[in-house]
Amino acid sequence: MKQATFSYSEDASEYLAQYIINKINNFGPTASKPFVLGLPTGSSPEGIYARLIEAYNTKKISFKNVVTFNMDEYLGLSPENEQSYHYFMYDKFFNHVDIPRKNIHILNGLTKNVQQECSNYEAEIKKFGRIHLFLGGLGPEGHLAFNEAGSERSSITREVFLVESTIEANSRFFGNDRSKVPKSALSVGISTILDNSDEIAIIVLGKAKAYALEKTINGKKNDPRFPSSYLQDHSNVLVVCDNAAAGLKAKL
Repeated sequence: MKQATFSYSEDASEYLAQYIINKINNFGPTASKPFVLGLPTGSSPEGIYARLIEAYNTKKISFKNVVTFNMDEYLGLSPENEQSYHYFMYDKFFNHVDIPRKNIHILNGLTKNVQQECSNYEAEIKKFGRIHLFLGGLGPEGHLAFNEAGSERSSITREVFLVESTIEANSRFFGNDRSKVPKSALSVGISTILDNSDEIAIIVLGKAKAYALEKTINGKKNDPRFPSSYLQDHSNVLVVCDNAAAGLKAKL
């Protein structure tokens, strides 16, 4: 597991955005051989998306031959709901670059058949062969996507029920009203991420993520209490963090 630590979150975001740009450009994607990118939502990747948009606007990158798979989506929220991950991704990234809509994959939170939706998502990933780079973040207690504590290494895309700490943390997006936070979501599994990805890059920002980062890097391997510890089971993981997440003071 490689780690790159920066004094400030802006520098961490800039580094990882440029890392993604270089990966795509060096790959030289085409319509018949696209670059497959896994994507997260949340506050941590926002700086990365902003810099990717800037790079697109200055013609340093094109997403025309990039295929994306998002990690998760709330059950019960429509794509038009401002708190849905569909809305987030289009608002923060997709609407501002040249990625074809047919290349975007996000789980359907309004599905009438959860099992079929999840099965189709797994099949769609496998249709493209491999995810070349899966970008992710960490929850404060070490969850990956919506894989909460207790998630198994073999887990695949499925419905997950959110624990109280996740509901509490996400309530800030719902006017601090816990009752408005969906109680379940669709999420890729641990196996979906680890076994289908050539490389995984994790962005970890802020003091609130220091505990999760410590467990991810130095904790017991494959500890189901901290799903991010499963990352130790992958041969190509890059962790990009700021000093606050690394438990260090920022250097002036």
